[in-house]
Amino acid sequence: MEERLKQLLAERQKIPIENSSRTRAAVLVPLFRKDGEWHLLFIKRTEKVRVHKGQISFPGGTCEKEDMTFLDAALREANEEIGLKAEDIQILGELDDQESVTTNFLITPFLAVIPYPYSFRLDRHEVQELLEVPIATLLAQNDQSGEATAYGKINYTYSCQGKVIWGATARILRKLLDMMGEVS
Repeated sequence: MEERLKQLLAERQKIPIENSSRTRAAVLVPLFRKDGEWHLLFIKRTEKVRVHKGQISFPGGTCEKEDMTFLDAALREANEEIGLKAEDIQILGELDDQESVTTNFLITPFLAVIPYPYSFRLDRHEVQELLEVPIATLLAQNDQSGEATAYGKINYTYSCQGKVIWGATARILRKLLDMMGEVS
């Protein structure tokens, strides 16, 4: 599956979002195999962070001056938030940018395969917990229709482990799951 996803990401035309007024951010979309089944890794943000308090998201954050690329930002943030080292990550490719409408971010997501099991080290100021969610669980919910928001976006939601994934994270997830449907 890794090679096919890598190929699909390399062959497709990324859909650009032209809006320089948004704050640039990047996330890592960690994919791993556990018990013979593919999973995605999400984080639950703490109530201590400045934005996205208590939300389910992918590891990542704002691009800083020292980041030469958006990928550098995603890798740095994944290391800071969950202790995931860049040398342990296999980048498969870049997904379409997504806007975080209410908090004014433009997010560049990177799909990556990570080793499992892994000794994660959580930054307890930013990350309350990790969620390991089977792809099959998410795919089973992927055909549900989303509803339009006041901002002109489609709001998809996914439920897992008693928590709800919504907003930009759900839109990133929706595009990834649509792509994964092409792989299976």
